Amino acid sequence: MSRLVTLAAISACYFIFAILLNSVGTVILQSINSFEISKVQASTLEGFKDLPIAIVSFLVAAYIPRIGYKVALLVGLIAVTAASIATPLIANFMVIKLLFASIGAAFALVKVSVYSIIGQISDSEKSHSSTLNTVEGIFMVGSLTGYWLFSYFIDTSNLQSLSWLNVYYVLAAMLVITAALVVFAPIKPVQQASRKTHFTTEFIAMLKMSYQPLALIFIVSVFLYVLIEQGISTWLPTFNREILLLPVDISVQMTSIFAASLAVGRLLAGQILKHVNWYRFLQVCILGMAALIIGILPLTQGIEAREITNLSSLPLAAYLLPLIGLLMAPIYPVLNSIMLSSLETEKHAPMTGLIVVFSALGGTTGSIITGSVFEFFDGQTAFYLSLIPMLGVFLALRGFRTVTARVSQ
Repeated sequence: MSRLVTLAAISACYFIFAILLNSVGTVILQSINSFEISKVQASTLEGFKDLPIAIVSFLVAAYIPRIGYKVALLVGLIAVTAASIATPLIANFMVIKLLFASIGAAFALVKVSVYSIIGQISDSEKSHSSTLNTVEGIFMVGSLTGYWLFSYFIDTSNLQSLSWLNVYYVLAAMLVITAALVVFAPIKPVQQASRKTHFTTEFIAMLKMSYQPLALIFIVSVFLYVLIEQGISTWLPTFNREILLLPVDISVQMTSIFAASLAVGRLLAGQILKHVNWYRFLQVCILGMAALIIGILPLTQGIEAREITNLSSLPLAAYLLPLIGLLMAPIYPVLNSIMLSSLETEKHAPMTGLIVVFSALGGTTGSIITGSVFEFFDGQTAFYLSLIPMLGVFLALRGFRTVTARVSQ
């Protein structure tokens, strides 16, 4: 029972932060409409979200076990609750930037804590992989929920309206409920023996981990993967609006197919990987992603404005393009699980710090590149460019398999 309560608490944290983090695409679209800013300006929101994730993870990942995972979770939840309440009250683009900065900093605490807690409540590599895929699947369910939640508050009759900011009152209430669940969860403190070394020693040890061949290849793979995922997910609402010419609310709602695909893909992967080799499985996923990009983007050319009266009147590409999430979904949790499972439990927190740092840098890079190409060329070209990092991940996987095979011998 205590394991289930702990799992529920960390899943709730992931669920609410999924809504907040993956709302960046919707907020970019709404900020362009409400605050009349350019796409390049709007793309900086990804940086305000991801750079604090990278900085906080880098600086405090090795220290989090000392203060306790429960305390770290609560600090993150309380900080974002305050920022969420302030956002609709002040209502300008600078406050939204600061909101995402607080979300990013808090998520660094949450992710390092959640990944470390999963290591505590898992008793085998299979259990760890299954639990991690389940929690990451719940993360994508939260992302899916967020698209519909935000679309409910969008005023389609007045694109400059700020009524959509009222969604943050609802999110603040959800954050308070999540914090209460964390308070009552029996999350284990880190054993005293693991805290005898000086913090500086632990920090240097985390840095040294990044120079190991296995960690280097893993970091490259994670960086490129997140570059692809965030580049597509962040700009898909704008792509739906400006390239597929969908109404704003429907543009956001249709993006939920991408989140749903990621959720289903990660939950299915947990079952499929019980029977197939992870390396071959991920190879097929990457090749399938490339095939979808090459096959679907030509369908988005030359679409003319039309009245959208029902779902059947939407362009076929609006349904097909988000399905890339099915194939994209397993890559990130599988790589993370294999990497963490190869390490002792006490090294999970610092390695998770490295994961979060390079995931954040990849997300920011992907969003800025995609937004800039979208601004100066077009949406199709921006999405075609995702083929380059896909090739990079495909090649990095081979090295990752070779080195992990060496480590396990």
